[in-house]
Amino acid sequence: MLSPRHLTRLFSALHEILDFSRLDEVTLEANPATFDLEKARLFRELGVTRVSLGIQSFTPKILETLGREHSMMQAVESVAILREAGIPEINIDLIFSVPGQSEDDWLSTLRQAVSLDPDHLSAYNLTYEEDTAFFKSLQRGEVSIHEDIDATFFNLADEYLISEGFDHYETSNYAKPGHRSSHNHGYWRGEDYLGLGPSAVSTLAGVRTKNIADTAEYITLIKTLGLATAEAELLDAEAIRLERIALGLRSSDGITLDLLTPEGQQRAMTLADEGLARIEQDRIVLIGRGRALVDPIAAELI
Repeated sequence: MLSPRHLTRLFSALHEILDFSRLDEVTLEANPATFDLEKARLFRELGVTRVSLGIQSFTPKILETLGREHSMMQAVESVAILREAGIPEINIDLIFSVPGQSEDDWLSTLRQAVSLDPDHLSAYNLTYEEDTAFFKSLQRGEVSIHEDIDATFFNLADEYLISEGFDHYETSNYAKPGHRSSHNHGYWRGEDYLGLGPSAVSTLAGVRTKNIADTAEYITLIKTLGLATAEAELLDAEAIRLERIALGLRSSDGITLDLLTPEGQQRAMTLADEGLARIEQDRIVLIGRGRALVDPIAAELI
């Protein structure tokens, strides 16, 4: 949404403090219909190597339900524009289990997305966040959550995208060979990350911090103190262990069994017997229906 002038100012400052040649990737999140070819070329000139497009659906009625401002054709055109601008990698974000969405709608969206030849696809289950119209509809009983329907949509994506050559390397993420997201992969493996800006969260050397949300106050504190931390938490060994289990189980790498208690290791063996997981040497990796049940499985193993 930033203007070319603001984007240039932002990236010029980033280039002053970061050596972009040493970065694995530079991802910019964007929505269709918010940029043209000239602006996309600017993305590339500024050092962007990967654009993640918030398309969400290629079905007009679902786009309307989600409140998206772009049309299906604008979504298709946005991918072509990025390719013409020379952006090396493109990700498409999609959402399933949207109220009123049928299995045919979802499969049609997946087919349309694949036809655009993206390097990466993210397929997210719709979540009902507080203070959103969807959450209020849920509270009023106008919509409901059905885990069996969620699982059906999840499995449709899994089967179709794998058949099209994508690597299902994390619960919600699929990549063509050599195109896994470096940032996402690091996050799921429990690596450190630095967040800049209002509300940004960082985890560095076992300390998790969150910046204040107010932009004006953030700017004032950065100028005067050099930081604008609102919250700080020291993560002890147990907290880190629990996070490694919860995040690691989402990836195709799984987790090492030594993260689990003896009771957890026994439950892991049971999951393998039930066909929900695979034990490989010292690791447990969720497979099949187990991948869709990652959250309850993680809670069980913890």
